[in-house]
Amino acid sequence: MTKMIALDLDETLLNTDKTISETNVATLRQLHAAGIKVVLCTGRPINAIWGYLEQLGLTTADDFTITFNGALVIQNNTKEALAQSGLSRHDFEPLFDFAKTQGYPLDVLDFEQVYPVTDLVPSIYHDMLRAPMDFTPKAFANLPDHLFSKAVMATKASILDQAVMALTPELKDQYHVVRSQPQILEFLAADMDKSVGLAQLLTHFGWDFEDLMAFGDAENDLGMIKAAGDGVAMLNAQPGIKAVATHITTADNNHAGVAKYLEQAFSELLS
Repeated sequence: MTKMIALDLDETLLNTDKTISETNVATLRQLHAAGIKVVLCTGRPINAIWGYLEQLGLTTADDFTITFNGALVIQNNTKEALAQSGLSRHDFEPLFDFAKTQGYPLDVLDFEQVYPVTDLVPSIYHDMLRAPMDFTPKAFANLPDHLFSKAVMATKASILDQAVMALTPELKDQYHVVRSQPQILEFLAADMDKSVGLAQLLTHFGWDFEDLMAFGDAENDLGMIKAAGDGVAMLNAQPGIKAVATHITTADNNHAGVAKYLEQAFSELLS
């Protein structure tokens, strides 16, 4: 039986206008009240999604969120880390060299703020993130000497198409590269994705992936969809996600696809 539900946000739980439908909210609240763990899984920091956590009632002592695409597992109320991993400035040097040579932007994120790299072309990440997170522009050489969660290239989709084609085999080996949105390309530690954070959280509760149901639509959801006992691709998901999913929702993210699937899967609990 499913004990935990993991949910991607953009184009999965959220409508395209970045809101959660009343149907999704009501269904998830009912399952949470019945003892099912509901876990949001995102590339964003927790402060950027706090409104969604409150809306869903995920504010008890046993509620956690997977942030930064798995690099930080955080308790929702205390903001204490259950597990954390990342990369150093040195680790990002090959990526910086690539971006500078090819003419791409780069933002480097730790677990509290974003550092737009000023010795590269301008990024659109600030405008896209639209979150309460500090942006502190820095030259790459002046980045703090501490752990970072990821780096992102944020620019026009057509430019990122070119960047993906230009990535060298060495860069693909060094980083886990995911296209989380058409205008955002993310670079994580090579062994990092949402399934890593979920594995740590499942272990915390004494469970394993057979106890997990995961919903997603894009490249950065692939790991958790493949690992979950029930990996659910949205109707609007990328073909590669649908290919590895156990099930596919009958409705897309704009028509409460998550809730409609849950109503069938948990018909007894929700009756």
